[in-house]
Amino acid sequence: MNWDRIEGNWKQFKGSAKVQWGKLTDDQLDVLAGQRTQMAGKLQELYGISKDEAEKQLTEWQASVLELMDDVKTPRSKE
Repeated sequence: MNWDRIEGNWKQFKGSAKVQWGKLTDDQLDVLAGQRTQMAGKLQELYGISKDEAEKQLTEWQASVLELMDDVKTPRSKE
């Protein structure tokens, strides 16, 4: 799972980012356009957290949204 998928499909993931980090405005999300480094910096600024904490939050969010995306693309069979 890599960040390129998020950046390439940013319009799909923007809403989830807004839910996760409510202090991010729609304009900020548009400017960030899924760029991980810039997002980490903006999270540090808005939430007063360390770089490590921002990276941890992004990694956890990335895993959850990509897992959701994979589940939608490949529905599990009911056996």
